[in-house]
Amino acid sequence: MKSLVLFLSLVFFSFKLHAQELNCNVTIIQPQVILADPAIFQTMEVVMEEFINSRKWSRDDWAPAERIDCNMQITVESQPSQRQFKGSIQVGSSRPVYNSDYKTPILNINDRNFEFTFNENTQVQWSIDQHRDNLSSVLAFYANLILASDYDSFSLEGGTDHYIICQTIVANAQNAPEAGWRAEERGQQNRFWLIENIVTQTFKPLRDCLYNYHRKGMDKMFTEMTASRKIMSDAILELNNIHKIKPSSYNMQVFFYAKSDEIIAIFTPLPVEEKKPVYEMLKKLDPGNIVKYDKMMQ
Repeated sequence: MKSLVLFLSLVFFSFKLHAQELNCNVTIIQPQVILADPAIFQTMEVVMEEFINSRKWSRDDWAPAERIDCNMQITVESQPSQRQFKGSIQVGSSRPVYNSDYKTPILNINDRNFEFTFNENTQVQWSIDQHRDNLSSVLAFYANLILASDYDSFSLEGGTDHYIICQTIVANAQNAPEAGWRAEERGQQNRFWLIENIVTQTFKPLRDCLYNYHRKGMDKMFTEMTASRKIMSDAILELNNIHKIKPSSYNMQVFFYAKSDEIIAIFTPLPVEEKKPVYEMLKKLDPGNIVKYDKMMQ
């Protein structure tokens, strides 16, 4: 009996040490015109979830309860052939807030340049030192971006290692035929610029904001509400330093796409004189949502 207990303890301990970091739900939205058996899309969901959720992405030890809740919604808009698919991928993640049952959104991004090949009888494989195919590289890129953003929300610049991995994935994909990886592509809303920006000194206020807003603000709202809101307000105001150099940057759009509704909910109840500086800054930094922010002052 003691031997059985010891064995089960070792199994549990080993699982705890090597538990994966992500708890990802993958959803595939099918195209209107389907060239293959529709069952292939269900297989895609299973295979992609297995690839993301069963892999160990970091060096740290994670308990099962610590896994990051995230989702990837892939909208297939066209199917050039039975095994080729084109569309978009929307990636979101959240993390729990200390002393509450609330989960705060960390990342919400819609990548409109997603083209991939999928073979039902082939496993998705990825290694950091090469670009095997677009499917594995895109999934690995966003898995590491989720981790980097989450780490940044818990410790100051804690996600650096995973941002560097994202950079490596982008570098490996420079000769890939699919879009989304290169600096010279039209516009600057792609994976290249998303990661190129965030690791520069210019965007340090954004990474500081991820930490101050979440760890020093949201996590302490239950016990220190007034002080926490002040920290969160200051973190948002500091983003103006990025706007002065790179107005309307992709990274700032991604941040507010995830956080705008939450920011409005937190600051709307405050007296006008307290929330007005945040309101004015939000209109400046995120002009696409001015109508939403106007409701803060009503």
